[in-house]
Amino acid sequence: MEKTRYSDAELEEFRLLIHEKLRVAEEQYREILDTMAKRNSNDIDDTLPTYHSLEEGAPTQTLEEQMIMAEHLGKFIAGLKAALLRIDNKTYGICRVTKQLIPKERLRAVPHTTMTLEAKLQQKK
Repeated sequence: MEKTRYSDAELEEFRLLIHEKLRVAEEQYREILDTMAKRNSNDIDDTLPTYHSLEEGAPTQTLEEQMIMAEHLGKFIAGLKAALLRIDNKTYGICRVTKQLIPKERLRAVPHTTMTLEAKLQQKK
């Protein structure tokens, strides 16, 4: 008989993995937000007159990159939290397209995934 869901012990293993990834992601997210808000900075950038107009592009680019990174991390964090809910509901690791179990290797690599690799590739076509 084919396995239709992961055992409670397996789900607990994934829960621990996800909590660790969530902790790291939330820490990185806070660091980016702190940097963007210059909360941890002792520099005087915000008090200097802007005489160097040619150099202003670099801080703008860095800010844009930080905003993009924060957005990606925010989505990753939301995905991890949704995965924890699926663990609570005992639906974690079940492909939303094929209803088959997602291989453990894929879940370890991408713990917030909701599709098997085959379903993901099919969706992109």
